[in-house]
Amino acid sequence: MTVLIEFPPGDPGTPPHRHSGPAFGYMLEGEMLFELEGETERVIKAGETFWEPGGDVIHYQDGNNRSDSWSRFLVTMMCAPGQPMLTLVDDEELAQRQHLRAPRPGT
Repeated sequence: MTVLIEFPPGDPGTPPHRHSGPAFGYMLEGEMLFELEGETERVIKAGETFWEPGGDVIHYQDGNNRSDSWSRFLVTMMCAPGQPMLTLVDDEELAQRQHLRAPRPGT
């Protein structure tokens, strides 16, 4: 599945979630604050690519890093047969897996 994702200025993006298979993306416009479980958060800018392995890995952040412009990216996701493409992670699981999250700036 290939989709265009668009977030208005300052939008926090999708809540913590995971994908059943790998995802590959290309930032078309703006900036995204991107964070996967076990990796330090980073800013992805227009013209840059990103990927995530899917499966059990939590995708914490994909929000618009800018308050003055839109964020647009194209993402191709490989879905595991019979499983949803995107599953939100509840607060209980986030708390249980907190030790797997990389330290964030200022923490």
